[in-house]
Amino acid sequence: MDMKVDDLLQRALQQDYLSIEEGVFLFQNAPTPDLTYVGNALRQKHVPGNTVTWIIDRNSNTTNVCIANCKFCNFYRRPGHEESYITTIEEYKIKIEETFALGGEQLLLQGGHHPDLGLKFYADLFRELKQLYPRLKLHALGPPEIAHIAKLEQASHTEVLSTLKEAGLDSLPGAGAEILNDRVRRLISKGKCGGQEWLDIMAAAHQLDITTSATMMFGHIETDEERMEHFVRLREVQDKKPAHAKGFLAFIPWPFQDEETILKKIKRARNTCTGDEYVRMIAMSRIMLPNVVNIQASWLTVGKPVAQVCLHAGANDFGSIMIEENVVSAAGAAFRFTADGIQEAIRDAGFTPQLRTQQYEFRDLPKDIQQQSLDRKTMIVD
Repeated sequence: MDMKVDDLLQRALQQDYLSIEEGVFLFQNAPTPDLTYVGNALRQKHVPGNTVTWIIDRNSNTTNVCIANCKFCNFYRRPGHEESYITTIEEYKIKIEETFALGGEQLLLQGGHHPDLGLKFYADLFRELKQLYPRLKLHALGPPEIAHIAKLEQASHTEVLSTLKEAGLDSLPGAGAEILNDRVRRLISKGKCGGQEWLDIMAAAHQLDITTSATMMFGHIETDEERMEHFVRLREVQDKKPAHAKGFLAFIPWPFQDEETILKKIKRARNTCTGDEYVRMIAMSRIMLPNVVNIQASWLTVGKPVAQVCLHAGANDFGSIMIEENVVSAAGAAFRFTADGIQEAIRDAGFTPQLRTQQYEFRDLPKDIQQQSLDRKTMIVD
């Protein structure tokens, strides 16, 4: 196939669907300024204007017990380990009330594949949290956990998702996507659901009108072709969503964090992703996913300066101040923002910050946000 960079960029600007091969060619051959120009132009088509959104939420964990044995995860503990835990309702109360005090309204609630925690556990937990805190939003679990629960219960994905939605699930994070290719998944996360099951669960969620996000963890053992395949497979699922459903509200790519991980020790995988490569991947996200509205820059893993450049390359969202985050941080991500810091970073990049909900609806900034408790606990990036 005779491919030219300029032709592919022109097609991208028209929101044509580029193939895996075309995406690889563009990624490997287009100059960074050209990619970022197109990424930014597409961002303006999807989300016109100068506003960059952000959210206040807390990423808490139901349990650290997991039998998936992902080679990039330093967070999990095996069943029976002395450091294993299941978060109690009293602990949730403290976390949620602190989140409200810091201006947040959402719990991003995830955990491991605990062999003893089935559908009743999660449904009861969601119901109790919603009874205690009716305005709390639960952005909870993820496809691998839904697959795990379905396996334990010998139930369908739809049955599990319907029960959880009824119990209070508001939206489904794009966790556990890593790379949606089973060669890669067998090597880095063999205990998790395969790529097709991940996609099937998201499709089932969209049928139930549960909004979701999608992610990609790249920069380990995957090829450029596998990255582009990941985009194409997400695009296909988004195309099949019901007309009334929002489907994938956002896409968030981030580089593999390799500090002390088994994947680094055994597979010799290194995070070699430079700032330039990350910016290029943000632009490619826009180019390869013309049917996804929001693209988020992962400041948590790449830091403030690179994330700011991404706002000129296709990203329109700066993610969360993350009052608490344990999994990625355990593998070396050490950046943090306060509410003031994240807004200042957005302004310094030339944009107007706007607080949002998980549904990407604008919300007013609470006037009485407390920041001191956050400052005590985290390393602040201003």
